[in-house]
Amino acid sequence: MTLSPADWAAIVGYLLITLFLGLYFRGRSGKSTEDYFVSGRNVSWWLAGTSMVATTFAADTPLAVTGLVYTQGVAGNWLWWSFLPSGMMTVFLFARMWRRSGLITDVQFAEFRYSGKPAAFLRGFRAVYLGLLMNCLILGWVTKAMVNIISTSLDVSDAKALAICVFFLMPFTGIYVSLGGLWGVLWTDLFQFILKMAIVIGVAWYGVHAAGGMQQMLATLAAKRAAAGPGASDITAMLPDFSRGLTGEALWTLPVITFVVHLAVQWWAFWYPGAEPGGGGYIAQRIFSAKDERNGLLSVLWFNLAHYALRPWPWILTALAAVVLYPGLAQPERGYMMVATRNTPHAVLGILLAGFMAAFMSTIATQLNWGSSYLVEDFYRRFLKKDGSESHYVNASRLSTAFLCVAAAAVAWQLTSVSEGWKIVLELGAGTGGVYLLRWYWWRVNAWSEISAMTAALVTTLALHSNSLWMVIAGRPHPFSGSDPVVFAKTTLCTTGVTTIVWIAVTLLTAPEHGDTLVRFYKKVRPQITGWKPVAKIAGDETVTRDLGRNLLSWLLGCAMVYTMLACIGALCFGRYSSAGIFGAVAVVSAFAISRSMPKPNEWRVD
Repeated sequence: MTLSPADWAAIVGYLLITLFLGLYFRGRSGKSTEDYFVSGRNVSWWLAGTSMVATTFAADTPLAVTGLVYTQGVAGNWLWWSFLPSGMMTVFLFARMWRRSGLITDVQFAEFRYSGKPAAFLRGFRAVYLGLLMNCLILGWVTKAMVNIISTSLDVSDAKALAICVFFLMPFTGIYVSLGGLWGVLWTDLFQFILKMAIVIGVAWYGVHAAGGMQQMLATLAAKRAAAGPGASDITAMLPDFSRGLTGEALWTLPVITFVVHLAVQWWAFWYPGAEPGGGGYIAQRIFSAKDERNGLLSVLWFNLAHYALRPWPWILTALAAVVLYPGLAQPERGYMMVATRNTPHAVLGILLAGFMAAFMSTIATQLNWGSSYLVEDFYRRFLKKDGSESHYVNASRLSTAFLCVAAAAVAWQLTSVSEGWKIVLELGAGTGGVYLLRWYWWRVNAWSEISAMTAALVTTLALHSNSLWMVIAGRPHPFSGSDPVVFAKTTLCTTGVTTIVWIAVTLLTAPEHGDTLVRFYKKVRPQITGWKPVAKIAGDETVTRDLGRNLLSWLLGCAMVYTMLACIGALCFGRYSSAGIFGAVAVVSAFAISRSMPKPNEWRVD
């Protein structure tokens, strides 16, 4: 497509606003690394929470959701919907403790909770493993998605689209991130989120209209299912087709075994950015930046509500329109941009591209700031140069931001699809989640627990994907059979089992942490006493925390509230008003019960 002067004006206007915000907050972010990475711990819940939502709303997300719906139906979204229980646990069981810790990065937790050389090794290893390896994978798949968007929208080759990302969009993002620090990221995220939501709602509206309207689109999908006979399921169903058995497959079907793994195992066992068991990454960073415990908790609650319930349906409706308008796509992920560019008015093309640039840049900005915090605070400052000035470390942070831009471009060139990046990260983190949950609630967990979990997950994943190894052992390239979703479920179940057995065994076979370290952690964080009784006795007269039961009830209510709100909005979209009323009533009752179970004003800790 050819961009008009008005299109270019919209794109330039967007870029100028983001640059202005970076320049505006330069003074506030350059005072210290605490100002640069956690905004001086003075952020309100609505700003921190919206920034989390904006970060997870990357350029890859609409494309990946389209691919899932196109091949597995609406139920395919359980790949990421299943992380809600983990997110709600962060709200009610971990957010307050993260805020009490006073850390700058969650990787610092290693030397806060543990002691000695194992703790130092764990901190340095996680800084490089997460800040460089995993972070570049995330940056790579987000960039890969933006390449697909640019090449489809402007009808250029993937190589040219990648060059636009690498030599313009990423450096531009790096500039305003390095200037404004987290303050600049937060406020640009707010602006970008509003723009992105307006764009995807508009795309969904025009896409459904092009498919003949909602009722006609649903009728067309029903006709396609009828034509396929028993070889297809209901594409609009939110749950898999249980009548097909555990591994049964068909068009628009999420295999039941994959659904079970997603909902029963994945949320607590897998490390995944934005849904880490117990919180972590940029979620923890936003909690650290909050004004107090209350703002930290509310920020994550708002994030989970907006992320899982309010935001998905514009993407899903566009994906359903793509199924109707463009059947038989070899690359289903591209269906989203085909709907967006071919069915929206040409006059808004510039705004459309600006919206996707916002989606791309909001995630890139957070990943660059977050990854840089690991590399500088937890590796460079901790192990390489311990006596530098604050200005020195701020400058080092800006240099590491530039380095991450280059590394991410190399990864993006190697990835074949967005979902490939998702699955790699999920498999590498399979089984590690249990230790991240229990380290807060069981005093016996030590540094070797985390080290062994990460090592076992990495080794098991590599072994299961070593085709040469399995050709020797079994005479075939992979130990498991089935489609990609089925193999993914079997592989991650195996990895989770091995990793869990390894880290629990290592925990029981190695010595506990030093008493002074445990007492210091207990006094600072005040975890539930149940798993800390030996340490509480040593600590003496400390305020005892007994809120686990109430917090678990709030967790269940939070999951019920969000899932029923998700179902309510979907039912409204499809014109199923009686179902929408039932789901909406459950969501309202759950929200009221949560408000009644929240801590009283005198129970919030104020710094």
